[in-house]
Amino acid sequence: GAFTGADSRKLGLLETAQGGTVFLDEISSLSPALQVKLLRVLQERELRRVGGQELISINIRVISATNDRLEKLVEEGRFRSDLYYRLNVITITLPPLRERPEDIPLLAEHFLAALNRENKGDVAHVSAEAMDLLQRYSWPGNVREMQNVIERGYWLTDSKVIIPADLPTRLREATQAPIGLDANLTFADAKKGVLELFERDYLSRMLGECDGNVSKAARRAGMHRSSFQRLLKRYGIHFR
Repeated sequence: GAFTGADSRKLGLLETAQGGTVFLDEISSLSPALQVKLLRVLQERELRRVGGQELISINIRVISATNDRLEKLVEEGRFRSDLYYRLNVITITLPPLRERPEDIPLLAEHFLAALNRENKGDVAHVSAEAMDLLQRYSWPGNVREMQNVIERGYWLTDSKVIIPADLPTRLREATQAPIGLDANLTFADAKKGVLELFERDYLSRMLGECDGNVSKAARRAGMHRSSFQRLLKRYGIHFR
């Protein structure tokens, strides 16, 4: 009876996690009103159901994640400092995928194994050449982008091995050797090639730092959003 159409009791997520762990992703996007409520729950270790009267004691472990710098959001007044310090007991910093290429073979193996289980397939592995491309790519979309790339290769391969031809064109082009190293090119063409390589890499890295958020990446780059977006389209870099 707490809301229209409610005809039975339904436990909330925090109460469901009683005695266990609750994971709050993108904690930085929590509204100011919800920040106050979450802080109260964490501080008092009690909650009240929607429409309820009694306080319920809870014993939960909270793990939260964010792609934003919470310290900066606190300084800007967009995230409560008391909630930040209440959550920030132990911090685990996970570098972006491009900074840990040694994890890529393990992730590729994991994603392939999951796809084989789900689809009763038998794609054995990623070829050495394709793996080299994966490890040299900057991964602006981080692990989610890699998962999509592996899934694409899984469905496109004609054999039991994913080869470079099964990978997206943008990935193969982004990992090519710098065109400016070709001594047969004119100065102007070589310069243009190096500039394009720099722009593509810079845009990919900036977009990756901002978790694919174009507006945020453009602000960091000191560019208008429309100009930043135009460059992304020119180089075929995916964004949201």
